[in-house]
Amino acid sequence: MEGDCINYAKRCHKCQIHGDKIHVPPLPLHVMTSPWPFSMWGMDVIRPISPKALNRHRFIFVIIDYFTKWVEATSYASVTKSAVSRFLKKEIICRYRMPERIISDNALNLNNSMIAEIVGKMAETYKDWHEKLPFALYVYQTSIRTSTGATTISLVYGMEAILPIEIEIPSLRVLSKLKLDETEWI
Repeated sequence: MEGDCINYAKRCHKCQIHGDKIHVPPLPLHVMTSPWPFSMWGMDVIRPISPKALNRHRFIFVIIDYFTKWVEATSYASVTKSAVSRFLKKEIICRYRMPERIISDNALNLNNSMIAEIVGKMAETYKDWHEKLPFALYVYQTSIRTSTGATTISLVYGMEAILPIEIEIPSLRVLSKLKLDETEWI
């Protein structure tokens, strides 16, 4: 009986038009490559965050370098052309260089799920999430990216960041860099 139902659904024109499209293969991903660091950036605006921050900010503007995956971000009450251009001049052009390309999909409130997830954990109950945004970026920049196999800090600065916890608690990385054994560290 199950086979009869399957055969009927395969031959039914309406079933084929309105049927579940799960078995349609996904479109292939188009890899965005950049020839050198800071030459190509992607821009995004994260959807309105609730609750609003104490400074009334609701949006996060995010820009990511395609070569190193380095992220810069800031929060805004409303995202305007003048605010974005001021951010690009001050935080990107003056720090890194004039980008060859900046990629955006021209939407007003877009979703960068990774940063939104990090900020979402901070903004669940607190209205001071805008003050925690630099810490979220630090976590992102000191985490190993699976696409590159390295942290964005190491790709940008050529060395790993010493995490604040490693100063207080000895880690193998700090011990090996300082060429100390455990007894000398303590």
